[in-house]
Amino acid sequence: MSEALASLAYGPDGWGDELLSGLWLTVRLALTALPFGLGIGLGVALLKDSRSWTGRLFGEAYTTVFRGLPELLTIFIVYFGAPRLLSASVAWTERLTGREPSGFAAAVDGFTAGVVALALVFGAFSSEVFLGAIRGVPGSQREAAESLGLSRFATFRLVILPQVWRLALPGLTNNWLVMLKDTSLVSVIALAELMRQSDVAARATHEPFLFYLVACLLYLGLSGLSTAGALWLERRAGRSFASAARQG
Repeated sequence: MSEALASLAYGPDGWGDELLSGLWLTVRLALTALPFGLGIGLGVALLKDSRSWTGRLFGEAYTTVFRGLPELLTIFIVYFGAPRLLSASVAWTERLTGREPSGFAAAVDGFTAGVVALALVFGAFSSEVFLGAIRGVPGSQREAAESLGLSRFATFRLVILPQVWRLALPGLTNNWLVMLKDTSLVSVIALAELMRQSDVAARATHEPFLFYLVACLLYLGLSGLSTAGALWLERRAGRSFASAARQG
């Protein structure tokens, strides 16, 4: 038992540093994808709630595709397909402009591909959360803001968005926890995140239960911290509304 625990040591004689580096890469992947996914989700939700039928069609198509595809397949498409698409676009532009072919060959590193794939999937699921929150804000508040002379942008930024954020937080927290787990899938494109490092260590030491248990505890730790952070955000977002309710 002591030999097994010694394999978790930090340094050349153990796998502790590899596990921590994998944990850090997992956190960086999720945190980098988060703002892009939130932006995509909010943008798609606004399209689906717009008066333009083309906007609604694009929003529905986007969510249908990226909610329907397995996350693993999305990662493969981004990692292997995006470079080919970019290279073909450059070649097509060169032919169109009459320039000599440059032979440009695009490449996407594993981290970028993982971030893009995670953001696309997170955005698709979050768009439904944002859409429900947007439609949960009473229309009378928009009318009141317009009667005060606020522009549509000011109305959205000052009146609608704070309430949308409060209403969407529980659903977004759930999506964030799912994305944390989905980071394990990027190991298929040779990115040494937590799950891949745990698997390598388990195979090298022939102690699969120990290292998978450690990975389990680390993922649960991330989930616990995320849940605590989300509860703090929910209390902060609902503070002004609770104060207004007491005054009312």
